[in-house]
Formats: sequence, structure tokens, C-alpha cells
Amino acid sequence: MNASLAPGLYIVATPIGNLSDLSARAIQILTHADLIAVEDTRVTAKLLRHIGSSRPMMPYHDHNGDRVRPQLIARMTSEVIALVSDAGTPLISDPGYKLVREARAAGCHIVTIPGPCAAISALTLAGLPTDRFFFLGFLPSKAKARSEAIAEVAKLRATLVLYESGPRLAVALQALHDGLGDREAAIAREITKRFEECVTGTLAQLGARYAEAPPKGEIVIIIAPPGDAAPASMADGDAALVEALSRLSPGRAASEVAQATGLDRRTLYQRALALQE
Repeated sequence: MNASLAPGLYIVATPIGNLSDLSARAIQILTHADLIAVEDTRVTAKLLRHIGSSRPMMPYHDHNGDRVRPQLIARMTSEVIALVSDAGTPLISDPGYKLVREARAAGCHIVTIPGPCAAISALTLAGLPTDRFFFLGFLPSKAKARSEAIAEVAKLRATLVLYESGPRLAVALQALHDGLGDREAAIAREITKRFEECVTGTLAQLGARYAEAPPKGEIVIIIAPPGDAAPASMADGDAALVEALSRLSPGRAASEVAQATGLDRRTLYQRALALQE
């Protein structure tokens, strides 16, 4: 057991490009852990060489998680186990949450060492509302599932943040345009690296830009919330009243529709009486 750290699970955020973003706390953990659980040993080995660490590693990913998790949790009772992803904050769009959940159920000590996250970094670059945002991870690869995933969030009044790869970017932008309309958006790539860029425009403009020239690198798409809905018309009110009158009195139907549409209750009540006749 490492004498300077309590045994348990240490969730360590690593750089998403610029190695200088590795925090002092992260370096301490990665140079003293008894074992580091990693997505790809080749990727993490480069980071460890950069900080002069030679700690042992164990692959932990989607394909071996069910087999490896019990071993890791057993070792946490007496050893320092670090968890890293290939880049950024573990558990964000990767399966690490299962390890944390089972470690917590086993009563293990759990510590997070915060640091870079591509989704948050891209959100700060985009110049779109940040007071409320929703992270989608990666869209499904199949067209039907992709359209359904977009439809689920189409009315959500929040900035949308999702990951994508260069070869799939044009298809994703077209699907987003089809499902959300032509909203303001941004494409952030190579974040923290030499060629970092954040290109802004509408979904249509960005789709045209990348249709024939897919960019390289990991990509974050940020999309503005939907605009304000058009005010309800009296035709909308009548349609809602017809449905409400099938189960409510005219007065209650008028109140319900007024609250839902913002239309005048007195006017709606008179319409409800006329419709009932």
C-alpha cells in the first residue's frame, strides 16, 4: 500500500491535448498509485513517460469491464487505484461510472481529481448560452436512432453539447439541421492544441463548410437553444378547448387552456361556451 495516500479509487482527469494542463494533484496520484486503470496502455504510457512515472497499468474498458471490475475493487481496500481515460475527465462519455458505482457500494474510499473536459472547454469557447446546457455524448451511428435521439432533445431549452468524429461530422450536422432547424452552433476542435479552433455559424452554414472537407481531430458540436415559440393563436386555443371540453366544464377548460397558451381566459371562456353549444 502507498504510505502517502489512503487506499481507494482516485478518478484522475488528464489533458485533452496540452500536457501542461495536467494538474499537480494528478501528477502526485499518477506517480504514487499502486495501479492505474486505463483505456489504452499505449496512450497512458506516453503521459506517464512525460511525468517520469513508471507505475503499473491495467486495461479497463467496455470490452473487459465486467471481468476486471471485481479485481480492481478488491485491490482498492488496501491499494491506491487510479482511473484515467485516454484524454479528459473519466466517466464523461465512457463506462467508468460502473466502477465508481460498485466501488461506492463496496464502501471504498473515492476521490476525484478534476481537470480538463472537452465538453466544458468547448462550451466556454462557443459564445452560446451557458446557464443551462445538456450533454448528449455521441449521436448513434444509425440514421433512425440518430434522428430519434435528436427528436428527444429538440424542444429542450438548453444549449446542446455533443461529441463527434471528423468523418461523421457532415452527416451529424445534416441530421441536427433536419431535427432542430437552422440554429446557431459552433464546431470546436483540437482544443488546447496548437491548431485549436472554434468555428461559429448556423447549422446550415457549418454543414456546407464541412460537407466536402471533414476536419481532423476530436470534435465538439455546440448548438444554441431553440428560439422563443410563436405566440399561440385563437385557432390553437379552439383546438385545445375542444380537447379540454371533453373532460372539463367550460370554466375549467378555459382556465387550463389559458394557463397553457397564455391566451385571455375570459375570451377562452366565451369560446368554450360557443363550442359547447
